[in-house]
Amino acid sequence: MKSRIHPVSRPVVFRDRRADVAFLTRSTADSGERVAWEDGHTYPVIDVETSSASHPFYTGGSQVLDPAGRVERFRRRYGIDETPAS
Repeated sequence: MKSRIHPVSRPVVFRDRRADVAFLTRSTADSGERVAWEDGHTYPVIDVETSSASHPFYTGGSQVLDPAGRVERFRRRYGIDETPAS
């Protein structure tokens, strides 16, 4: 790797306030706010709006589509007979 062209990677705490979850990882992002972590060190903290702990896709709160219901509604609306033509 070339020197001095890559951003500095450091440990950073990402905190999801909605789910009250925080995790420590490495990132190039920086913040002026710091937080004490479980290991006794302080790290920059970045607050995020959504993480895997609060996103509906990961928590199972996403809306499940009913494709069979959509087909039936389409057939009722346009009066399509369900028997195939032979």
